[in-house]
Amino acid sequence: MSDLAAELNAVLAGTAAGRLLSALGRRMFFPRGIIAQAAEAKQRASVNATLGMAYRDGKPLILSALHDSLPRLSPAETVVYAPTAGVAETRAAWKEELLRKNPSLRADAVSLPIVTPGITAGISYTADLFLDEGDTVAASFPSWDNYRLIFEERRGAVLREIPFFGPDDERETLDLAGIERGLRAAAEGGALRVILNFPNNPSGYAPARGEADALADILFRIAGDGADVLVFCDDAYFGLFYEDGAARESLFARLAGLHERIVAVKIDGPTKEDYAWGLRMAFVTLGSKGLTAEHRDALEKKYMGLIRSSVSCANTPAQYLMLKTLTDSRTPAEKEGFFRLLESRYRAVRRFLAEHAPHPVLRPLPFNAGYFMCFRCTGINAEDLRRALLDCGVGTVALGDRYLRVTFAAIEEDVIKDVYEKIYAAALRLAASPLMSRP
Repeated sequence: MSDLAAELNAVLAGTAAGRLLSALGRRMFFPRGIIAQAAEAKQRASVNATLGMAYRDGKPLILSALHDSLPRLSPAETVVYAPTAGVAETRAAWKEELLRKNPSLRADAVSLPIVTPGITAGISYTADLFLDEGDTVAASFPSWDNYRLIFEERRGAVLREIPFFGPDDERETLDLAGIERGLRAAAEGGALRVILNFPNNPSGYAPARGEADALADILFRIAGDGADVLVFCDDAYFGLFYEDGAARESLFARLAGLHERIVAVKIDGPTKEDYAWGLRMAFVTLGSKGLTAEHRDALEKKYMGLIRSSVSCANTPAQYLMLKTLTDSRTPAEKEGFFRLLESRYRAVRRFLAEHAPHPVLRPLPFNAGYFMCFRCTGINAEDLRRALLDCGVGTVALGDRYLRVTFAAIEEDVIKDVYEKIYAAALRLAASPLMSRP
């Protein structure tokens, strides 16, 4: 093990984060190599001959085609390597946004966000840092299919899916007692690792304020019983809340200073929040009552080691584009307009379901937020339904054999009724077919 890694581990000794580190996490460090030396030279040297970039008249070289395609970005904002943890101004601006969106969050209780190349990468790096082969990660059932790829295939961990809703889905609430049973079972080895994704993909559900408090209380009790708790807060769809009762703050705000044994990691970004899917940038922010600024700095260096050893740094133009977006006076009104557009599509789906309830074989899971809603299929196979809908010109996603996800955010409002009529009709045809494959 590197001496630098050992130094970071010594800093984290005695904290929940230190105990939760994976073998890779314990080995990880940020080297005092080219990047660190370049940062030092930038501060202290008048001639910087460190990084592999070329300059003329003090500006980085740039091709005209690139420069003309991004007219509001300077060469330094376009082709220069970003710092490993991200552009400082962008990180600071995103933290300000976190505090604005989550008023109960204390600035001194959380780290400066670290930039990663997308939310998927942020989740994956966190898994690298804290998951060993055979470790269990709890998630909602059904859950985003990429969790299995990240946790099980990449890290060799075990994904334990916990039904978050009751068996009949008639009440639009979380099954808090069932969730606690599932989480306690996942914590039997003395540590709990759980990923909470709200608004949820695929169900489209965000907890009510009381439910968010109850989830925090469950984790507090588990930590109080002696388990170290790592919570991935996958906040990809944060902010898209369509009902007044939904909690407006991230669970991260409740968890970041809740207990010394709880380490909360918020993974978010502009991907969905700011309609910037292709920019491929996101942020990882850490919070725990047991972490000091020195502890957070040690964890940041471990994340930097993961970034340096994989992609080196995140996309520079994306970070500056996002910085300009965050500070542009047009952004709030435009985002409100986009939100109202998606909310109107959500309302159209709600109206259809209310007017056509109940369906003999399709039951919607509770949903009130985000991009999606999800049907539980009874007596028919979700994959068969997905294929039948393709024949009708409608694309959906089958999750296993029981769940069909529909992205209402991607459907123009004037065709929502037609799309859902096709879904309902195709499901009835399958149910009536003697050749159907039942789940």
